Amino acid sequence: MNFEIARKRMIETQIVARGISSPRLIEAMLKIPRHIFVEEAMAAQAYGDTSLPIGEKQTISQPYMVALMTDLLVLTGTEKVLEIGTGSGYQAAILAVLADRVYTVERIRPLALRARKALDSLGLLNVNIRMADGTIGWKEEAPFDAIMVTAGAPDVPNDLIEQLKPGGRLVIPLGNQAAQTLVRITRNADGSFGREEITGCRFVKLVGKFGWSSEE
Repeated sequence: MNFEIARKRMIETQIVARGISSPRLIEAMLKIPRHIFVEEAMAAQAYGDTSLPIGEKQTISQPYMVALMTDLLVLTGTEKVLEIGTGSGYQAAILAVLADRVYTVERIRPLALRARKALDSLGLLNVNIRMADGTIGWKEEAPFDAIMVTAGAPDVPNDLIEQLKPGGRLVIPLGNQAAQTLVRITRNADGSFGREEITGCRFVKLVGKFGWSSEE
């Protein structure tokens, strides 16, 4: 399989065709080889219009959802970004190309280790991974210009709101465990918050102190 051709087709049919037009984002998604973030047996499916299992009951998000969530952060290249839910590491790789520094939190050790290996193979040394409860964020490195949560939450964890800079954007799927709505929250300069509901979506559940319990 020619992965470069598959990647270009993915961009044309799944990303640009659905209205994503940011040149920087398109270039980043052309640059990052999505197939190295899935198991070798699933590499041929990596550029399909779907999420894929990555083990540990977790998934790598559909390419369009990765593009949409990234686009909503409006990154210019100077930002310090927090990602909650490293998973395969693919989303972190896209963020690493588009931002200055990425801090990503993963609670499942095998996923964090595999993501680190994949990111290192691409020379993405501006990504820092921590194994911890993502619902409490990364207080030592706060505040952040942008925060992305790649798992569905019942509500926005207050700790994440507090770690967002004035002018910053937070993108998170909110709802129940069966279905969520993708929401963008903006922290205004006066301390108030703006909220936009973007589209329906479905993610694995956000597990942690301020999310779902692992038993639910």
